[in-house]
Amino acid sequence: MSDLSASYRWLDDDGAAFGAPGLEPRWTSSRKDAVATAYAASSRVWFTISHGTLNEVYYPTIDRPQTRDMELLFTDGATFLHEEKRDFEYDFSYIDPDAPAVRVTASDLNGRYTVTKEFISDPHHPVVLMNVKIAGDEAVLSRLKCYALLAPHLNGGGAGNSARSIEVAGQRALLCWKGGTSLALGVDCGFTRSSCGYVGSSDGFQDLSTDMTMDWEFGQALNGNLAVMGEIDVARHREFTVAIALGDGHHAALAGMMQTLSTPYAIHAKRFIEQWHRSGVPEKLSLAATDGGRLMRISQNVILSHEDKTYPGAFIASASIPWGASKSDDDLGGYHLVWTRDMVQSATACLAIGRTDTARRALVYLACTQRPDGSFAQNFWIDGTPYWTGIQLDEVAFPIILAWRLWKLNGLGNFDVFPFVENAAAFLVRFAPVTQQERWEENPGYSPSTLAAVIAGLVCAADIARAYQAPELASFLETYADWIEGNLDRWTTTTEGVLHPDVKYHYMRVRPPAKGEPFYNDWVQDGYIHIANRAPDEKYDFEAREVIDAGFLELVRYGIRRADDPLIIDSLKVVDRCLKIETPYGDSWRRYNHDGYGQRKDGGPFEHWGQGRAWPLLGGERAHYELAAGNDVDSFITAFEKFSSVGGMLPEQIWDHADLPSEGLFLGRSAGAAQPLVWAHSEYVKLLRSKSDGRVFDTISAVEDRYAKPAEERSFTSLIEVFQTTRQVTQMVSGLMLRIMDAKRFRVTYTFDDWVTQATVESRTVGYPGSYADIGTTPEHAGKIIFTLYWPAEDRWLGRNHEVELIPA
Repeated sequence: MSDLSASYRWLDDDGAAFGAPGLEPRWTSSRKDAVATAYAASSRVWFTISHGTLNEVYYPTIDRPQTRDMELLFTDGATFLHEEKRDFEYDFSYIDPDAPAVRVTASDLNGRYTVTKEFISDPHHPVVLMNVKIAGDEAVLSRLKCYALLAPHLNGGGAGNSARSIEVAGQRALLCWKGGTSLALGVDCGFTRSSCGYVGSSDGFQDLSTDMTMDWEFGQALNGNLAVMGEIDVARHREFTVAIALGDGHHAALAGMMQTLSTPYAIHAKRFIEQWHRSGVPEKLSLAATDGGRLMRISQNVILSHEDKTYPGAFIASASIPWGASKSDDDLGGYHLVWTRDMVQSATACLAIGRTDTARRALVYLACTQRPDGSFAQNFWIDGTPYWTGIQLDEVAFPIILAWRLWKLNGLGNFDVFPFVENAAAFLVRFAPVTQQERWEENPGYSPSTLAAVIAGLVCAADIARAYQAPELASFLETYADWIEGNLDRWTTTTEGVLHPDVKYHYMRVRPPAKGEPFYNDWVQDGYIHIANRAPDEKYDFEAREVIDAGFLELVRYGIRRADDPLIIDSLKVVDRCLKIETPYGDSWRRYNHDGYGQRKDGGPFEHWGQGRAWPLLGGERAHYELAAGNDVDSFITAFEKFSSVGGMLPEQIWDHADLPSEGLFLGRSAGAAQPLVWAHSEYVKLLRSKSDGRVFDTISAVEDRYAKPAEERSFTSLIEVFQTTRQVTQMVSGLMLRIMDAKRFRVTYTFDDWVTQATVESRTVGYPGSYADIGTTPEHAGKIIFTLYWPAEDRWLGRNHEVELIPA
């Protein structure tokens, strides 16, 4: 970049740094103690705090990390060098209980001085501010040197960064860039010296660690993994404010930094807190908490802080990279992505705290990212670009459920939700009941948790369709949901269970597809599932009946099954035997037995394989079941609160074995996965709302009214079997109606007597879901139905016959 017309001056100092390109870049700890941003949408910057220091800074969207970390180094030049995250004890607090403005007070282990830092962002601009106050023994402070050390990872990666020391408006600062993104690092008193270096060779920490003195002042380091460092004159400035400004180009970053620093820090802090007071605090939910409402307030702010500001309504799963210290630039996404599953949890939690407008933003955003076929990518960047590409039917159903909730609350505004809902429901009809991946994103088949969402989504879509004067579509969707619900237990249970000596009949995690069904794996033995992420010397393939999760509890949550259903109760016995973990802070549960996604058994990070650990959010799912069953849930609420970090961040996973101090792992405390997990905070908020209401907040009245009652009290009976060319049934019970479905209008020609006689039926079209034709049978029918299809619009015959054997009832 040319500096001929720039308003700043390159400082050559000692010239170019040595050791390019530096060590292979790594991210940092995922165990965040805070995630924060200004409440105003104009401030497009986010930051995280961990171990008392600043970690990733995100700009201009919440899925784009731009730094690895920044910390302060202290030395007297002769007897000590202190690194914040290793050599201090620190206290963490929020400046205000209703705002994510952070205060960290760090103490020298020998009690000679303290460093108090406050972290906020400029309330209106993409600048992160750290105000620092240093106090202590005057004899120590008079000799103390302070250094701000920052590792830029611009545009989401540590490689390829460049930096130079500069002078702008008479002050020394540091400028980093990569592509079109620039970062300016400065301090209100100006750095006295600065240096740019390559990590592991010429960076500032390497310099100071040799003789506790800053000997290098490299003016530039180009195209590598960098760390830049600026010296602050503590003898003259016992209080100062460091600014990290980001912009699209050098001038934007530098002007933003200088403009922000021109306003006293106290004014920024006052505005930052006042903005967050606009969010409102649902005191009703505070009364349901067991900690006075502290985690509830934090959870609300965590959820809101994970919404983007360029793409309003887009919520990512977490501002963290699980096991980040072991991850390089190859791990592009971390959890900085949209999963519709997690996002709808966030939006529903917003409804639980009364933020209808926020939830509507989420729904409209999803409508803008919906694919033409009605589906959503498995996960995607917030601009809608897909990352992983698996088909997960629950991630198509959840947006329908969110639309229904908003509709029932009269919260849709002017948004016409019907085309969005109809298209998503059509996709469910085309693919359900077999999903390519269930909610743990690994296995295909018939999943209780996925089918719970699908059934609920179809019933919600039918309810909306009827209100939008589409009664035939509504009836069609309800019939399809009834068919799935009527076969649910047959598809997803085992009668030969091996996990509990007293329970043979229980739900499984997932039943794999049979040969001829969608997503059948011909490299896995029939009836088995393949579990990824297990150690190389461990077994990978298990019979479906050998693996259980608690996903069937979603059937109770949405109103498809009653809490006192014997099958639910017996399945919970198996879950507790296989998955329950007792900790000093409360009970927690693993995802499923034989899970390999988690900290390794020796405490090492998950790298392609590990050992699945307990997830606090699953305690919330269990709590919602217990509430539905009429039981007290305070112990579950307390467990949530105790599982959270010092800053109230809820981890994805906790360490669930004996303490391992050498790895920083303690029973019931955070393991190395994502922290915070926004889904966990959403589950906690919804649990408080459920307790406050005395009813599970997620229960869908239209679903509960239809299914949560004895069969003899139902207003319908499912009497169909469904045939699609993608899922070709070969048998059905006599007396049922065979419903043949296809995306396009067709004609079916069929026979019961091997073409001695035949009949023809024209399909009926029901909008986006396509067309269907019904062939009725009676209990007396025997033999088989033989049929073929013809598509008039294409003048095309199927070219073969299908046969469905009729089995006596």
